[in-house]
Amino acid sequence: MSDGFPPQNGAGEPADQSVPTPQQQPAGGWQHSPGWPAPGGTLTQQRPPRRRRAGLAAAVVATSLLVGGGAGIGGAAFWDATHDDPAGSSSASPVSTSTVSSQTRSPAADGSVESVAQKVLPSVVKINVSGQQGEASGSGIILTADGTILTNNHVVELAENGGTLKVDFNDGTSADAEILGTDPLTDTAVIKASGVSDLTPATIGKSANLGVGEGVVAIGSPFGLDATVTSGIVSALDRPVNVGSDDQGNSTTYPAIQTDAAINPGNSGGPLVDMSGAVIGINSSIRTAASQSAFGSSEQSGSIGLGFAIPIDEVMPIVDQMAQGETPTHARLGIRVGDDASGAKISDVTAGSTAADAGIQAGDVITSVDGKKITGADSLVATIRSYRPGDKVSITWTRGGDSQEATVTLDSDATSSTS
Repeated sequence: MSDGFPPQNGAGEPADQSVPTPQQQPAGGWQHSPGWPAPGGTLTQQRPPRRRRAGLAAAVVATSLLVGGGAGIGGAAFWDATHDDPAGSSSASPVSTSTVSSQTRSPAADGSVESVAQKVLPSVVKINVSGQQGEASGSGIILTADGTILTNNHVVELAENGGTLKVDFNDGTSADAEILGTDPLTDTAVIKASGVSDLTPATIGKSANLGVGEGVVAIGSPFGLDATVTSGIVSALDRPVNVGSDDQGNSTTYPAIQTDAAINPGNSGGPLVDMSGAVIGINSSIRTAASQSAFGSSEQSGSIGLGFAIPIDEVMPIVDQMAQGETPTHARLGIRVGDDASGAKISDVTAGSTAADAGIQAGDVITSVDGKKITGADSLVATIRSYRPGDKVSITWTRGGDSQEATVTLDSDATSSTS
């Protein structure tokens, strides 16, 4: 995070359960890559793209996973720029039309996508961001009638160091906004719109109640096209998603809700809701096809049905802290880990931490937490991040082929040099 705001991880320390830096990422792992999406199935934190002219180049397709905050060319300008009139259209014969009589619309059926859209759209905003590096836009979720709004950290970080935020509401009005708090570790932020009242707060649901195959709806401003509604299902739960790290080396990793609802750059910060219209996730990252030209530059492509949302249950305590002007805190074990074939291998244990007190040592491999299988470093970080400081969890690990287990009380990163 830029030095325009103080670090939000307690003491500005490197992460506990940390994964290797981008240069040290294990083969096949998520990789943080600033700028345009990198090819090869990697996860990249999207920075707001610059406007530039389209070039003529042969393109090859690759896949990448990126955080979808910036709107790219932005809004209607993007739409117009990519939809040229067909050749010879000026001489085409006029098309005859007929008038269709208006009919009264039937009320939307409960539980339909239409009814969900009608309920949730007034609670979703478009966030326009400008700063020293350019302009972009994302989405946000209204939390209070007087303008408290939840979004992604990567949506608003462009406004640091003297940038500006402007919020567009569903009724066509707009307002300036300021940042109340940011948390790079969970990729969340809270902002406050100025001089507003009587807004429609979103209904906050329970992500713990979700099931794979359940219908969901995503709402936001993909490519700057505000009030866009897409639908799909929950295609997986607890998917470890690592979108990189902050300036102190703390990884931004969370146990994501995976959905096939179309999510594109600009949807970030908007809600993923269940079929009752309750917010169960914050749309944050996507796996997408990227087109890379022969000259080495790459352009973002659209959704391919792999979107990821931050579960609302895990972040609401942190959101409450930010809304009150507090520094967000996170649960920690007090260890550093890397990937292992059977779990997360411990490379270091902090003296005096809950892990040290439990007898966990460097070289041990953590295989499960509260019965949840741990498949690697990202899996462990995402799982621990789903708890709060002070929670008791059961840790299972192996040492020399022998399995051991202990119940530990998770530490807080508020007063420690490792999380």
